Amino acid sequence: MITRSFLPRCLPLLGLLLLTGCMSMPSRHDDAAWAPTPPPPPPTAAPTDGAIYQAGQNMELFTDPRAHRVGDILTVALVENMQASKKATTDTSKKDVTSLGAPTLLGHALTFNGSPASIGTSGDRTFAGSGDSSQSNQLTGEITVTVAQRLSNGNLVIRGEKWVTINQGRELIRVSGIVRPQDIQPDNSVPSTRVADARITYTGRGALADANTQGWLSRFFSSKWMPF
Repeated sequence: MITRSFLPRCLPLLGLLLLTGCMSMPSRHDDAAWAPTPPPPPPTAAPTDGAIYQAGQNMELFTDPRAHRVGDILTVALVENMQASKKATTDTSKKDVTSLGAPTLLGHALTFNGSPASIGTSGDRTFAGSGDSSQSNQLTGEITVTVAQRLSNGNLVIRGEKWVTINQGRELIRVSGIVRPQDIQPDNSVPSTRVADARITYTGRGALADANTQGWLSRFFSSKWMPF
């Protein structure tokens, strides 16, 4: 009897422990698509002796350090600084009055309990609403990425990530987008404001990130599914 009554009481506790264990399991963070390996070099022809130019050697008289081929490395300078603000104020008011005199019958006004049978309605409605929102984001730094694809018009598709591990926390920076060769600086860098279709991700994982994150129950009570 003690065992039968004890098991139903322990089931909710066991379920909570299992849920906590699943939430504490480390998630996968390695993604091969974000850290592409350079393509294998094309097969080279056998060198021929007695000639100034040899097909197996790279003899570029004038070289440009800027990235222009698949597999080249490019440095992206993060200079993101976004500020947005919005303010709205709405005031509405409506008032109406309707009055109908007492109808007449054979030249005499109809009465009800000695009073004219007139009809009148009135309404007064007001509404006042206001809202104010502001947001500011700033991200500075540098990240080196790889040219993943060269488009037909010469633009470069870049993609790369950086993991930084400090004590018990890990910081992740991911950048992807399209860069024009004309926007690449002589030092092989490009500002993030010149990256088209840019996707910049900056997030953290670990003990510090978990300490600054609400639990699943707190997020539920703060979500839109909470009716109160």
